[in-house]
Amino acid sequence: MKIEHIAMYVNDLEAARDFFIKYFNASSNAGYHNKNTDFRSYFLTFDGGSRLEIMNKPVMENPEKTLTRTGFIHIAFSVGSKEKVDELTARMKADGYEVVSGPRTTGDGYYESCVVALEGNQIEITV
Repeated sequence: MKIEHIAMYVNDLEAARDFFIKYFNASSNAGYHNKNTDFRSYFLTFDGGSRLEIMNKPVMENPEKTLTRTGFIHIAFSVGSKEKVDELTARMKADGYEVVSGPRTTGDGYYESCVVALEGNQIEITV
């Protein structure tokens, strides 16, 4: 068994798609639009075949996203090396995203950084 995809609602669908293409080399499908409900989505595919569906519809809730809330807290991307973790973290920081930890080796042995990006959601960058 495997996770087929993960989905998230976003306020700005095009900006979210561009974010994942720019920083994580995602490829995107042409998108889907249900004209009856105005629901829109893109499926983004990453190296290795994992997929993320980003979605938008006219009425959505947008509560504050604290870093210690319950539920799904981050999405992690493996970039292949410590050097690439460092490079991508520095690039995202230079582009104005908040680095909340790292790059560092965690107590359980991961080399990672965590960046608050994309509408206040946390992205983990790891080897």
